Amino acid sequence: MNTLLTKRLLALGGNPKKLSLGILIFGVPVFFLTYLVSLQPLGRLVLSPEKCHVKKWNLPQTSSTQTTSKTSAVLVRRPWVTCCENDTSCFDHQIWGENEPIADQKALINSINQSLKYLQTSKAEADYQNYPVTGITRNNVIQSLIRFRELLQTSKSARQLNDAVRQEFLIYQSIGSDKRGGVLFTSYYEPIYEASRVPTSEYRYPIYRVPPDLKSWKRPHPTRLDLEGADGLQASKSKLKGLEFFWFRDRLEPYMMQIQGSARIKLADGSETHVGYAGSIAQNYKSIGKSLAEDRKLPLEGMTMPKILDYFRKYPQELSIYIPKDPSFVFFQENYGVTATGSTSVPITADRSIATDKALMPPGALALIRAHLPFPNSQGTMEHRIVSRYVLDQDAGGAIKGAGRVDYFTGTGKVAGERAGVTVGRGQLFYLLLKPKS
Repeated sequence: MNTLLTKRLLALGGNPKKLSLGILIFGVPVFFLTYLVSLQPLGRLVLSPEKCHVKKWNLPQTSSTQTTSKTSAVLVRRPWVTCCENDTSCFDHQIWGENEPIADQKALINSINQSLKYLQTSKAEADYQNYPVTGITRNNVIQSLIRFRELLQTSKSARQLNDAVRQEFLIYQSIGSDKRGGVLFTSYYEPIYEASRVPTSEYRYPIYRVPPDLKSWKRPHPTRLDLEGADGLQASKSKLKGLEFFWFRDRLEPYMMQIQGSARIKLADGSETHVGYAGSIAQNYKSIGKSLAEDRKLPLEGMTMPKILDYFRKYPQELSIYIPKDPSFVFFQENYGVTATGSTSVPITADRSIATDKALMPPGALALIRAHLPFPNSQGTMEHRIVSRYVLDQDAGGAIKGAGRVDYFTGTGKVAGERAGVTVGRGQLFYLLLKPKS
C-alpha cells in the first residue's frame, strides 16, 4: 500500500508494497505455519463436522471446474459452497453484529465505495489492461460491486445475504499454495505513536523523507546499517542527512513503522497527523523474528510479536544488533490526517480490506475469505475463530506473493496490533462476480 497499509518497494521504481506483521515475526516456510495453525483453538463457535467446515471449502478437483487464466489456473471457477446445518461460520455475521461484538455494515459499504472510486481511475484502467485472468474485467468488477452493495443494503441477515449472493454471483477460488485452495493468512495494522517534529533528548530516533536523488543512487544501494548506523543515530554521516522529519522515543517504533508502512502520530501539543509509505531502497527485507530464532534467542515454534516485543523490552541493547540485520529501509511522507491507504490509492477498512499479489489477483474486487482469525474476548484475551468475511482486495505487499498469501488489515491501535501479532492461519480466498446476463 502507499500509506498505512504497510507498503514496501522491494526494488526501486516498483509498485508500493508492504510486509505483513506475520512475516516480520516468522519469515518461515509455510509448512511450519501450517503446523502452528493446527494448534490454535477454535474458540466459542461450535462447528459442524470437519467435512462441512474444512473439506467443503477445498478446491474441488473435478472436470467441471473451469480454469480462467491464460497461463495457469490461478483462479478457478467452482460451484458455490453449500453451508452445512449449524455451521454458523459459513456466514458473515459481523455485518449485522450477529454473534459479533461489532456490526459493521456501514464500514463494509464504505469499503465498497472506496473500491468503486479506485475503479473509476486511470490507474485502475491500466491495472486491468494486462490483468492475466480471462473473464475478469474492470467493468464486471464494477458491476459486481454495485449489485453486491444493493443486496447488502436490502438483506436483513447474514444468511439472507448469502442466499441472494449465491443466486446472482459466480465464485472463483484461488488455487492457493497447495493447488487445493489452501491460503496462508497473516495480518497487519496501523500503529499509533507519540513523536516530535524536532529532535530532543527524549525524542531521538527519526524517520526520513525520500531522498530527492534516490533514483540516481548507485546499486547495490546502501544497507540500513550504512544509512543509519547500528544505533539508528548516524544519519548525519550518510545519504539521509537532512531528511529527518519526525523523531520518536523508542528505537523500535520507527522500525515497526517501516514494517507496517504507516502510522498515526500524536504530537506534544495534542494534535495528530499521519505518515505513510513514500519509497524504499533496493534491499531485500529480512525478518527480525527469523534472526532471533537463528541466534537461538527465541524458539521459532510459537513465536509471536508479543514475545518479540517482550524480548526487546528485557534486552533493549540488542535492538542495535538485530534491527541492522534487516538491510531494507523505508521512507515516509506526511499525509496530514489521511487514513491508511492501500496500493489502490484509496483508504482501507479494518476487517474489510486485504492485500494480495496484484500480479495475480483482481485489484479492488469483492472477495470472500474463510480464515482462522483472532478476536478479543470478554476476558481480554484473544480467541481464534473460523469466520467468513466479505472483503475488498485493496492492497499489495512485498511479502505477499503468489496465489497462496493474503494479508488481512485489522485496523488502528493497540488491539489491532495485538490481533495482527498473533494472526497466522490457513484458509481460503474466493472472488465474487456477477453471473452474465442471459
